[in-house]
Amino acid sequence: MDTAEENKEPLQEIEKTVVESTIEATEIKNDVVEEMSAINADENANLSREELVEQLRVLLEKEDDGSLKSSVDAIKQQFYKKLKEEQSQQKEDKPVIDEAEVDLKTLLNKFKEKRAKQQADEAAQKSKNLDLRNSIIEKIKAFIATPDTVHEHVTEFKQLQQDWRDAGSVSPANATVLFKNYNLSVENFYDLLKMNIELRDYDFKKNLELKTALCESAEKLDEIKDVIGAFHSLQKMHEEWTATGPVSRELREELWLRFKTASTIINKKHQAHFEALKGKEEENLKEKTQLCELIEAIDFDGITTFKDWEEKTEEVIKLQQDWKKIGFAPRKHNVKIYERYRNICDNFFAKKSEFYKEIKEGLNLNLDKKKALVEQAESLKESTDWKDTTQKMISIQKEWKAIGAVPRKQSDVVWKKFVTACDYFFEQKEKHFASQKGEEKDNLAKKKELIEQIANFEKTEDLSKSVTALKELVGKWTEIGHVPFKEKDKIYKEFRAVCDKQFDALNVDARSRDIDTFEVSIASMKGQDKNRLFRERDRLLKKFEHLKSEILTCENNIGFFNPNDKKPNPLIEMMQKNIDQLKSDSDILLKKIQMIEAQLG
Repeated sequence: MDTAEENKEPLQEIEKTVVESTIEATEIKNDVVEEMSAINADENANLSREELVEQLRVLLEKEDDGSLKSSVDAIKQQFYKKLKEEQSQQKEDKPVIDEAEVDLKTLLNKFKEKRAKQQADEAAQKSKNLDLRNSIIEKIKAFIATPDTVHEHVTEFKQLQQDWRDAGSVSPANATVLFKNYNLSVENFYDLLKMNIELRDYDFKKNLELKTALCESAEKLDEIKDVIGAFHSLQKMHEEWTATGPVSRELREELWLRFKTASTIINKKHQAHFEALKGKEEENLKEKTQLCELIEAIDFDGITTFKDWEEKTEEVIKLQQDWKKIGFAPRKHNVKIYERYRNICDNFFAKKSEFYKEIKEGLNLNLDKKKALVEQAESLKESTDWKDTTQKMISIQKEWKAIGAVPRKQSDVVWKKFVTACDYFFEQKEKHFASQKGEEKDNLAKKKELIEQIANFEKTEDLSKSVTALKELVGKWTEIGHVPFKEKDKIYKEFRAVCDKQFDALNVDARSRDIDTFEVSIASMKGQDKNRLFRERDRLLKKFEHLKSEILTCENNIGFFNPNDKKPNPLIEMMQKNIDQLKSDSDILLKKIQMIEAQLG
């Protein structure tokens, strides 16, 4: 058998192996695409059209590894399926602009542009790959062109084979011719070296090592806890499997089944992970719903103080922190439950803001009231009408306490103004009465001296002149002025005692001496302060009206007794004496009032 016939069967085996490797790679890719499509279909089935658009938007941010188009097509198919269902349920014939569809078309156009650019880049790369592969073929042909030295190029030939395997893909239009030329060149090289079988076996062995290592790596993925990471690692292993050449026919099916079995385990774990995730999301939805119900159950009518609001605010903030810890709810419910949560939180803080606004208005109203009191205090602080102004100051201080709080920024300012005005008045009052104490002590000494003069008064033979002289001496009492309050009653009793003693010695009756003494007193009052006469008159008028009322009451009471009873009645006599005394006192008061009227003119 010649050389061509010897190598014919191995060359046919190589060509068949290349075809089978291509078919195997296609099967792997189809398996991955089908598996991803199934996962996408499951995930997309429960999404709304708006959520599908949002998912498409997220997908377009990722790099396209070749599987992106299937995901985009799945979203597009599911979107228009749902749109058709919704349109079939609508009764209106008038077309309505669907914003979700507009967004979808915009994103699809963006994907088309992106994919067109990617395809253009891929076409350019495939063109470079074609040039590279053609250059490899030309180099192999160059080896074949010198048959005598072909054995010297075995190492270079193996490197070119590796370069060929490493080179990227080319367009399908060039692939057939390119691979035929490459295979023909390789076959010619093998023919020349008569070692094509050995080289093929060597490639099978190396590919077996690589694919066995991939199987082992895929099987170890089952030990990784990160399911998502393991799934992505598996996708890269599938790419490496596809790029690796074939193995011997008797091992091919067994090896692929091993790799596929390991892949199935990871894919199922990936699917189970998402199913468990869905269950967890349902639990999260339940927890978030309960949290919303807690906030919705807040009784705003029962929150009436700053303390109440702060306590409830702490509770709500704690619930918000719990919300952040819960995690995502199912996608079809996630937006709605978040909107519910956001709305009730906004409502709570709006109610709080409204409460604080009302309180602020109340504080401002209190501030206006206190500013008015400050003006009153400042207008009164220079007054020397100590008694009346003191009452007014005490009154506005009580009113100040009853008003309530004001804005914190203004509290100290308005309080300082108010207390400054009040303190100023009371300090002036204290200074005034402090100066009076010395004067009152002097007056006490003068009145004691006057009492001593009255006590030592000696009457003359002319009784009338003695009475007049005594009255003048008595009249000096009111000219002296006030004495310390605690000495007032005591000194006055001493004064009245010596006066009565001297008037008794002059045989002046009590009524007459009272009138005479009062006449001297009102004359002194007029000289000192005319207002004292008005106050004295008012005091006597009140007392006069009171006596009249008592007289009328006594006369009514005595009328209940029998007037025809000839026997004397001690009770009636006592009551009559009381009436006579009251009338006498009333006459004296009337006389005093008339005397004041005469002085007032």
